[in-house]
Amino acid sequence: MELGFLIGLLLFLLVIGVPVAFALGIASLATFLMLDIPLVVAFQRMAAGMNVFALMAIPFFVFAGDLMHRAGIAERLIRVADAAFGRMRGGLGQVDVGASMLFGAVSGSAIASVSGIGSSLVPMMRDKGYDADYAVNVSVTSAITGLLIPPSHNMIIYAAAAGVSISLADLFLAGIVPGVLTGLLLMLVAWVVAVKRNYPRGAFPGFRAFFAAFAGALPGLIAAAIIVVGVLSGVFTPTESSGIAVIYTLIVAIFVYRSLGWTRFVQATTAAVRTTAMVMIIIGAAAAFGWLLALLQAPAQLADLLKSITENPLLLLLLINLVLLLLGTFMDMAPLIIITTPIFLPMAQELGMDPVQFGIMLLLNLGIGLVTPPVGSVLFVGCAVGNIPIERTVRTIWPFYLAMIVSLALIIYVPAISLWLPSLFH
Repeated sequence: MELGFLIGLLLFLLVIGVPVAFALGIASLATFLMLDIPLVVAFQRMAAGMNVFALMAIPFFVFAGDLMHRAGIAERLIRVADAAFGRMRGGLGQVDVGASMLFGAVSGSAIASVSGIGSSLVPMMRDKGYDADYAVNVSVTSAITGLLIPPSHNMIIYAAAAGVSISLADLFLAGIVPGVLTGLLLMLVAWVVAVKRNYPRGAFPGFRAFFAAFAGALPGLIAAAIIVVGVLSGVFTPTESSGIAVIYTLIVAIFVYRSLGWTRFVQATTAAVRTTAMVMIIIGAAAAFGWLLALLQAPAQLADLLKSITENPLLLLLLINLVLLLLGTFMDMAPLIIITTPIFLPMAQELGMDPVQFGIMLLLNLGIGLVTPPVGSVLFVGCAVGNIPIERTVRTIWPFYLAMIVSLALIIYVPAISLWLPSLFH
């Protein structure tokens, strides 16, 4: 009864439009009162959920990503992608995916990607005769690659929520191949749709122009290399790497590109503080909610329910992913990582799945939810950038969904896709 009350109240609050963090907090506090548990325990669980040293990396990575966006690094990455892919049919769609993959490698944020890349390319595509729904669909779905290509602050949240010995360096490495695979599949779909709609083909500017664009973007791209190589070599921890990313980004933006003035710096700082505050309050509320789920034995009950449907490991993995996809359509990513990891990770391990592979599967699964109504935050941002209603994009976005689901299926059933690269460093 208590478990039904907890989940039912949460769903009711979400349906009536209460923000996710407050919905989680209210549902948790009400259940604490129902169970006659002192409310001080609820606040202790919230504080414990946020008081994780690894989470210190989140504000720094968010800050670095926002600095890169405001310093014009996104535009330089677009030039690289344009020189490489612009000559293809529907070249600007390929450019969007390629630039989003590159930007994901330096920001790790889907929202930052669709804001930085989409705000430049969506209007450009519309001016070149591309349909608005195509421009938005490419931008929002390609932004998801930033969740997989390191660094990604969502990987940090997963590592903290997993409660098992997971190397963040392994997670960073594990996301590279799936991120590139997802991007390539999205490029294929973008090309097929562009051919069907007879979009224009760009011209190859020549290798000199490509190398010039690459050289201009190289200082920004080096940020991702510094983070990954530094963590892998043991020179600094993942948390320290986030601080180094901020320092390096400031040096590049101020002294190399000279594109970050005082006003933009203040805007980036304010935005990072606001985003960090939202993420941390969600993490705290989700930690209290997750503690209640564990207390009420929700993981065991859900595991028994799924196993009562089938004992086949492949079908059980399919059911787990269907549940995650459904949850991802109406809840934000951070709370879902904290709530679902303790529930589904033990089940996945029983089925023989590595925790690192599960983490990559979880991130892509919930990332698909970010571009799926009714609460697809990345989809909402993309539609705002493109100035079109969500209904118009949803009618034509299904080929891009198909590409991401194919990538997800390969990650689930071909472990080497996510585990091969980490295995080279052991």
